Amino acid sequence: MESNFVDYVKILCRSGKGGRGSMHLRHVKYNPNGGPDGGDGGKGGSIILRGNHNYWTLLHLKYERHIFAEHGGNGGKDKCHGTDGKDVYIDVPPGTVVYNAETGKFVCDVAYDGQEIVLLKGGRGGLGNFQFRSATNQAPRYAQPGEPMQEMTVIMELKLLADVGLVGFPNAGKSTLVSALSNARPKIANYPFTTMEPSLGIVGYRDNKSFVMADIPGIIEGAAEGRGLGLRFLRHIERNSLLLFMVPGDTDDIRREYHILLDELRKFNPELLQKQRVLAVTKCDLLDDELMEMLREELSSLSCTEETGGELPIVFISAVTGYHLDELKDVLWRELNSESNKLQTIQADDRLVHRDKDMLRFAEELTAEDADDDITFIDDEDEIEDLDDFEYDEEG
Repeated sequence: MESNFVDYVKILCRSGKGGRGSMHLRHVKYNPNGGPDGGDGGKGGSIILRGNHNYWTLLHLKYERHIFAEHGGNGGKDKCHGTDGKDVYIDVPPGTVVYNAETGKFVCDVAYDGQEIVLLKGGRGGLGNFQFRSATNQAPRYAQPGEPMQEMTVIMELKLLADVGLVGFPNAGKSTLVSALSNARPKIANYPFTTMEPSLGIVGYRDNKSFVMADIPGIIEGAAEGRGLGLRFLRHIERNSLLLFMVPGDTDDIRREYHILLDELRKFNPELLQKQRVLAVTKCDLLDDELMEMLREELSSLSCTEETGGELPIVFISAVTGYHLDELKDVLWRELNSESNKLQTIQADDRLVHRDKDMLRFAEELTAEDADDDITFIDDEDEIEDLDDFEYDEEG
């Protein structure tokens, strides 16, 4: 069964070209010396991205191979202005990042609901010969062509906006924790990879405060080489303020599993290691107090971040019995509001370098139509040249 969660699309976008200005001389029996009256061309439509909180995936764009805006209309006689092409709005969920598909370079980031970003600007309409009349040039026989359209193949990636991102191996108890702390109901079963797509849960805190927690499919050792599912969804924790590592208490070596998870994050994107981290030892209903104390001493030397160091906050929990869940929320809230923890923003030089495998797997080859020949748009009257291809109209 096909998943309804789509976080990656590739679309060919094209704005509208500007309309051509009219070259027309008015000549009627009641006004034989009417002079130039060619109207201006209309503006081409633009491609505009708009944040919309009613969407939470890119499913509605999955089958949109091409998105084209309208061209501007040509100007007419009697100083008639050409019609403006309609702008095309592309609604995307907040957290959508857009890249140039050919270069992999960052283009823009739709961060909040209602935000509008002009992805491709429509061409300006050309000026009619009426605009070029003067005392020394009373019958200009030239007009401007419209500006050409703009075209770009873009890749849109959704990165879920959440405060806390869960990182762990399959069956570490991530989905159980999200269901215990929020109203989200992800699939829970006693076998690996029950979580096939990310989910969000709103965790209630004291005094009507809350924060958002993101659950992604579990990652395994070797995920950077394409094993498992977690690598595909790791982009969703790039926008999280805090990473909550989850390792089961019945694991043979908790420290080793923690470092394996760190190593996979480093291979995916080294900047993820700069985020604040908290370690939750799960399934502690299977451990006694003496064993938990021994584990706490053994794990006390783990550092919080690669840069600042510091002691890593460690909480022993059980999502099934509710053991220390309130303490976990206290720790998460404290770390989220610490001065050293700030939400990372997408930088202008961000690229798709660390997701080359993902691009090869999910990118669809698009056959672009032949681009129209570029037309020079004339802004300076001194540079205007006679254009023989414009029609000369007279009315008698």
